Amino acid sequence: MTQNIYDDPAFFSGYSKLKRSIEGLAGAAEWPALRAMLPALQGLKIVDLGCGYGWFCRWAQEQSAMSILGLDVSEKMLKRAREFSVKSDNSNKLANSNSSAMTAITYTRADLEEFELSPGHFDLAYSSLAFHYIKDLPRLFSTLHQALVPGASLVFSIEHPVYMAPIHPEWLIDAQGCKSWPVNSYQREGPRVTNWLADGVIKHHRTIGTLLNHLIDAGFTLTRIHEWGPTEAQLTARPELAEECERPMMLLVSARRA
Repeated sequence: MTQNIYDDPAFFSGYSKLKRSIEGLAGAAEWPALRAMLPALQGLKIVDLGCGYGWFCRWAQEQSAMSILGLDVSEKMLKRAREFSVKSDNSNKLANSNSSAMTAITYTRADLEEFELSPGHFDLAYSSLAFHYIKDLPRLFSTLHQALVPGASLVFSIEHPVYMAPIHPEWLIDAQGCKSWPVNSYQREGPRVTNWLADGVIKHHRTIGTLLNHLIDAGFTLTRIHEWGPTEAQLTARPELAEECERPMMLLVSARRA
C-alpha cells in the first residue's frame, strides 16, 4: 500500500504553499517540456495518476478531452481538486453559455500500488511526480499497458534517479559557495526516507536503466526521454532555478503502447 503522506496535516499544509500548488501548471517549471511530449487531447479518454489538485485534469477538460479520470490516494488532495473543479465549471458557465457541455471530470480515490483499470479503455495515461512513491512499479506499468488502447501514450514525470539516490539528499557547499549534489548509493535501489515538508516521506529509488527497462518489459515503446533543466528564458524570469542546472531533478518520459 502506498504511503499516504499527502493526508498528513503538516505535509499538506506545506504542499499547499508551493508555487505549483498556488499557480497550478503555470507554476511548474517543467510543464512546458512535459506538455510538448503530449499528443493532442481532443476526443481522448484520459487517466491522470496522482492527480493532486486536478490541475492537469482541468487543463485536459479545456483541451476538449472526451473523458477524464483523476486518481489519487489522498482524500485531502481529491477534496481540493473537486472544489477547484466546481469553481472552474461555474466560471466557465458564466463566460460561455456552451461550457455546460464540457466534459465532466471524475475524481476517484485509488492506491496506485493496488488499483485496476478497465482493459483497452484509455488513449492517454498521464502522471506528474507520483511514480517515485510506488514500490511495485512493474505492476503499475503492466496495469497501464493493458488499460491503454493500441497506439496510446503514457507520459509522466518522476524524480530523477540522480536526485533520489543520496541517502542524505542535500547540497554540499564548498568554501567558495559552489554547490554539488552528492550522488552516492546510486546502485543501491530501494526506499529512501527523507524529511521534505514532513518527516518520514518514503520514496523508491531505482536507476535510470531499471526504470526504463520496467517500461520496456511491460510492453511499452519509449518515444522520448527528457532530463529536465531550465531554459535560458526560464532562468531569466526565475533566477532561483539556476541550481537546477547543477543536477537533474526530474526525468520526463513518454512511451507508447505498440
